[in-house]
Amino acid sequence: MSIPATHPFAFDPTYGMQLDELLAVEPPEEPDGFDAFWETRYQKALTVDPQPALSRSEITHPDWHVLYLVYLSTDAFRIGGWLLLPREGEVRRGLVVGHGYGGRERPDFDLPVSETALIFPCCRGLSLSAHPPISENPSWHVLHDIDRKDSYIIGGCVEDIWLAVSTLVALYPWLSGHIGYSGISFGGGVGAMAIAYDDRIDRGHLALPSFGHQSLRLKLPSVGSAQSVQEYQAEHGNVLETLRFFDAATAARRIRVPMLTAVALFDPSVAPPCQFAVANSIPKFNEIFILDAGHFDYPGSADQEAVLRDKIGQFFRVS
Repeated sequence: MSIPATHPFAFDPTYGMQLDELLAVEPPEEPDGFDAFWETRYQKALTVDPQPALSRSEITHPDWHVLYLVYLSTDAFRIGGWLLLPREGEVRRGLVVGHGYGGRERPDFDLPVSETALIFPCCRGLSLSAHPPISENPSWHVLHDIDRKDSYIIGGCVEDIWLAVSTLVALYPWLSGHIGYSGISFGGGVGAMAIAYDDRIDRGHLALPSFGHQSLRLKLPSVGSAQSVQEYQAEHGNVLETLRFFDAATAARRIRVPMLTAVALFDPSVAPPCQFAVANSIPKFNEIFILDAGHFDYPGSADQEAVLRDKIGQFFRVS
């Protein structure tokens, strides 16, 4: 174990909790109408034609063809990203790869997968999908329309993931039923909500998932976007009414496909009890991988990440 013993934070990023306590964290009480809210959004998203457009990227890689991708999401929002196609072998699986709250500057070439078409979408308002007046700063992006449940930005980001799946199916119809999702932090929380209602996704990997157990997330000292939401709540006092409908732990209870979830014992940005609330809520077919820390460098991190990377490769292996 190499949980960081020293850190610059004014609070304890383990929150004084041991592994057995974290594994006992349960999801929050869910609001009435949670399923209806998300099922309606999903059905609406299925009616959208993503109209994917591809163009050559200046990025080159020995193993992958790299293409710029633009597709339409809900509300005619143009989503930018990248499509990677293998230089060798057939395309037999699809994978949508989410990003953290820092956005994404380029595709990730370190994913240990083959014979797979990978989409790296930038969720609305971020990176290649920047769209003023939506702020690219995570501390402001996370607050965009937070007082309006039906138009809160996080809901649109979930829909962007669903339309990334639609894009893969539009481009490669034979991939239907063979599409996975992998996301970290922001992408992990958004991914839990997306997977819960999209039966086209057949397995998922979530790392350090955000947006879990929102009532706890409002209480536990944090840095980054969670701190921003806490400050908004302190000023306005009404944010939980919206956030309960965007709880990754509540959504995770609906997931019925194989999952690999990586969660941390120490994390200043996404409190470990909130991460574990997501992992613990997945009913079955879930392997929980324990990291000593998240969103923080620590001794042994490279070794742990290498083991996790191998597991990800096995998890998304084309059978």
